[in-house]
Amino acid sequence: MSTDQAFHPLRTRSVPVVFGAGAVIGVLGGMIGLGGAEFRLPLLIGLFGFAALSAVILNKAMSLVVVLVALPARLAAVPAAEVAARWPAAVNLLAGSLLGAWAGASWAVRMRSTTLYRVLAALMVLMAAALVLTHTTTLGALDLPPAARIPAGVAAGFGIGVVAAIMGVAGGELLIPTIVLLFGEDIKTAGSLSLLVSLPTMLVAFARYSRDGSFAVLGATLRFTATMAAGSITGAVLGGLLLGVFPDVVLIPALAVILLVSALKLARHD
Repeated sequence: MSTDQAFHPLRTRSVPVVFGAGAVIGVLGGMIGLGGAEFRLPLLIGLFGFAALSAVILNKAMSLVVVLVALPARLAAVPAAEVAARWPAAVNLLAGSLLGAWAGASWAVRMRSTTLYRVLAALMVLMAAALVLTHTTTLGALDLPPAARIPAGVAAGFGIGVVAAIMGVAGGELLIPTIVLLFGEDIKTAGSLSLLVSLPTMLVAFARYSRDGSFAVLGATLRFTATMAAGSITGAVLGGLLLGVFPDVVLIPALAVILLVSALKLARHD
């Protein structure tokens, strides 16, 4: 795919608009303790006119930057020794997520554009469901024996790796509840572990995308990508400060509706 096919130059926006859009996405994600990449993807397609695969690649690049910035802060909030003691859980999930990331990116670059839009729409619905489940219910650990927990972790990691690669997200929306359910960790520790799993998983997907011609869109839009990533990071910090200001009973349904409306628009995209 050529750069001209990857995006529509007439839709390219000014620096303030791009930064502002990234900031809004960051605020939405920050208010629920996530990066917001699931909200950024439909914006890249609908507002800025990027084709599906190009949007996924750009979203992955920005998600990687956001995770790298968030990791030190998260590790400062949860003692490194405490996170390190949970390494078996991270390794268990990584055993599946690394393979899933490579497979998901491979499938994405081979899909027809129309099919990819439909798949992205379905995954947006999945993200909306995960968002509601995680924030409106009390998750408890599944009482699984180690013989069952290990293969379950690998399988879950694989699925999450596929979803994260295809959408260009970090996958925390799915990783956090998975870590709580399978390994019995609290939400705070699960958030730190999810970043440790997300980072290498994202790097694997990124490496696979770099082998495809569509990856050229990243080099052609470095200023756009850097600007939106900076906005996303700024917004995430602001969203973090607003954490708890809006009650979940109002915020979560509103965000879920945004995801569902975005999914509907993606499903209708040609």
